[in-house]
Amino acid sequence: MTDTETPEQNAPAGGTTPPDRLSTNPRSPHFDMDILQRGVGIRFKDRVRTDVEEYCISEGWIRVAAGKTRDRQGQPLTIKLSGPVEAWFEDQPQD
Repeated sequence: MTDTETPEQNAPAGGTTPPDRLSTNPRSPHFDMDILQRGVGIRFKDRVRTDVEEYCISEGWIRVAAGKTRDRQGQPLTIKLSGPVEAWFEDQPQD
């Protein structure tokens, strides 16, 4: 673990809380297929979002696709939205 990483960022896929930062893009260093297969729910500004490409809880932002626009490599263009972010695993039993 380096000085810039928090323990949540190195949490194993079997933990009870999602990592602080996660991306759905396989090119990103924050991509983790094991965690994504468990299903991660995101609430942004008191609204459940299903279109999140990447999120960061500690910095308070999410990235979402900007319509159907693509860049030169064929990746979707994204916009960064700031606000309160909550994340949870969808495969956990409800209390």
